[in-house]
Amino acid sequence: MGDLLDLLAVWMPRQRWYGTKGRDPRLTVVADWTLDADTRLLLVRDEAVQPAIVYQVPVARRPEGSVPPGSLIGPASDDDVWADATTDPGFTDQLYSWVTVGGEVGTPENGFLGIALASPGPRVPAPRATAKVLSGEQSNTSLIFRPATADGAEADAQDAGIPVICKLFRQVNPGINPDVELQSALAAGGAAFVPAAIGEVRGSWVTPEGVPVSGSLAFAQEFFAGVEDAWRVALDAAAADEDFAARAHALGASVAGMHVALAAQFPTREPDDADRAAVAGAWERRLSIALAEVPALDPYADRIREVYAVAAAAPWPALQRVHGDLHLGQVLDTAANGWVLLDFEGEPLRPIAERLQPDVAVRDVAGMLRSFDYVSGAVADDDGAAVRAWVIAAQQAFLAGYAETAGPDRAVDDALLAAFELDKAVYEAIYETRNRPDWVGIPLAAIGRLAPLT
Repeated sequence: MGDLLDLLAVWMPRQRWYGTKGRDPRLTVVADWTLDADTRLLLVRDEAVQPAIVYQVPVARRPEGSVPPGSLIGPASDDDVWADATTDPGFTDQLYSWVTVGGEVGTPENGFLGIALASPGPRVPAPRATAKVLSGEQSNTSLIFRPATADGAEADAQDAGIPVICKLFRQVNPGINPDVELQSALAAGGAAFVPAAIGEVRGSWVTPEGVPVSGSLAFAQEFFAGVEDAWRVALDAAAADEDFAARAHALGASVAGMHVALAAQFPTREPDDADRAAVAGAWERRLSIALAEVPALDPYADRIREVYAVAAAAPWPALQRVHGDLHLGQVLDTAANGWVLLDFEGEPLRPIAERLQPDVAVRDVAGMLRSFDYVSGAVADDDGAAVRAWVIAAQQAFLAGYAETAGPDRAVDDALLAAFELDKAVYEAIYETRNRPDWVGIPLAAIGRLAPLT
């Protein structure tokens, strides 16, 4: 195991899902499930950062030369190598079986993998499927399973079963992942604005303190093939100067429907002084970082803090479970279900304990408004006036759709919405300064509108 850990310490920092960039991993094994003679599912603890992060790493031992490009971890022997098992049929077939049929590996004494099957409704997955890793994902690894024939070829028949997408969580935490918890609850409640839930893989392990825990390892749901996300749909509409008001209105209704359903299915509570102080403190911490890294924000600092102060004293709605990281890229445009919302994990960089707590629903509304605003920076326009008008119309239609579905009891307070929009724009200014300096004008312009200088 020591040799494999040494190989992983070199391989993991090159993966997009590895969260501790710039440091050498310090790895120990948390759990080691043997799936067959040459395939193992590992949980490894990285203590290069505190608190330590537990990663899920399935590995396969295969003959040298048989491993797909990009999957090689390193040598296992003179003739064999270790590879990332997410590209290996031996592992992906097992994963598909777990989430569609069920099963268990291991014992309560040494940790086990247990499978919790959801009810997929009238459409069910195929008995067998081909697997393909979804490219471009940042924090996890998702596999698309398409119906297959008995000989392993991809099936063409529409009644062969629905395609499935299974997200393998790379960072693993004790407890149920909010992506699993919220989407499963919404789907079970009959919501058409989330995919059908298929099944979940859970594992148990023991912490360094000797405490037995369990957590989500993978989550499978219906896959919508041949669709585009709302970001691409919005970009195309803005570039063609097509009226998007009706689509934006429907999207606002879907987001409001999500909030109404989550408030009905999970506990809510009235915010107290500590809640307000925690949110306001997060706003101030983010602003302090931004002022240190984005000099163009200096003239707006006092006005930003004034907006935050007004919001802190404004009426707040009851706190409830929310999406937590909502933007146009988290929404699919489907023919059968309309807008479908995805990825309920929340902001990946926030601690899991925070993402599981009730929050202010306005956070999701602000995130979507900021996402619409980014269309103005991504669409070429000679003077910017036309695309800016398109963005304003889409934002207003979105808010109208949200208000109509949410109802008067859940009306969005303007001061609170402005503060959450502003906080999001401040975060964007930091991100763009660090990663895409040519784009920093988008959040800076928004800050100028939300906190105008007198």
